[in-house]
Amino acid sequence: MRPSEYINEEELFNRAIRLLTEKLGPLETSRFLTIASQKRTESVKRHRQWQSKLNKEKLFKEIFG
Repeated sequence: MRPSEYINEEELFNRAIRLLTEKLGPLETSRFLTIASQKRTESVKRHRQWQSKLNKEKLFKEIFG
């Protein structure tokens, strides 16, 4: 594969899982995937909390004057 070619997402995912499993084993691969999804959920939760406290009119006035 040349550097400018992309593989489809399903193949990319399959290769990544296979490599992680070969290098880390199934348990550590599972832990890694769980950590990645937990961080994403946390960032979404943090963003939603920020949005809930946001004053839309004040923010627009600060941005657009």
